[in-house]
Amino acid sequence: MEHRARKRFGQNFLTDPNTVRRIVEAIAPRQEDVVVEIGPGLGALTEPLLARLPRLHVIEIDRDLIARLRERHPPDRLVIHEGDALAFDFASLGERLKVVGNLPYNISTPLLFHLAGFAAQLREMTFMLQKEVVMRMVAAAGSGDYGRLSVMLQYRFEMVRLFDVPPGAFRPAPKVTSSIVRMVPKPASALDATDPELLAEVVARAFGQRRKTLRNTLKGFVDGGVLEELGIDPGLRAERLALGEFVAIANRVAALRARP
Repeated sequence: MEHRARKRFGQNFLTDPNTVRRIVEAIAPRQEDVVVEIGPGLGALTEPLLARLPRLHVIEIDRDLIARLRERHPPDRLVIHEGDALAFDFASLGERLKVVGNLPYNISTPLLFHLAGFAAQLREMTFMLQKEVVMRMVAAAGSGDYGRLSVMLQYRFEMVRLFDVPPGAFRPAPKVTSSIVRMVPKPASALDATDPELLAEVVARAFGQRRKTLRNTLKGFVDGGVLEELGIDPGLRAERLALGEFVAIANRVAALRARP
């Protein structure tokens, strides 16, 4: 029986074999890899991944799709984790994980932030996402796509956009183009924020009202004089600041708060 894509799960199933081949080549699964696929759907990536791996973990929320997967694959080869990837504890699967998948458009941003919390357990991630989201992820300071998502993900990961996927590669065809992105966690030595949660707060405040200057968005949090001491113009908007400047602000605020 044919499975109908469900809007509430953001389902668009990849069907183009050439695109599947390119994605699997980008993932480059090895026998010793612990690979986790988010949203296997009808198995477009699952099948070729299993052909290269002794075991594959998948996270799926749709019970009908889970039933199909169980019919086709023995549990010692395909380990199915039923539930929402947004609530999944990726650390439960060990270290050096490779996480892959065609992420649902409707939860892609919160899912990326959820995964960032497990960066220490990850080796790399390869995802298909809406192109617009990928452009925001890899955007440089000063561009219109640069924002909170850019800064917070670039703090934890090295990222590269690999290639685009047209709507016709899916069933049903989405109204947007997709892109493949590779995300590799940065080493702990490169994470120089004194307090990562404080960094997240600084970035959220700074981009909370994009049209306003840092003097206004960070008012009551850090004053213009402190920004000037760091060599940062309080009259700039958040989109003009590089990642390192956000880290510098957060570290200065942390130091000021630590004073007796």
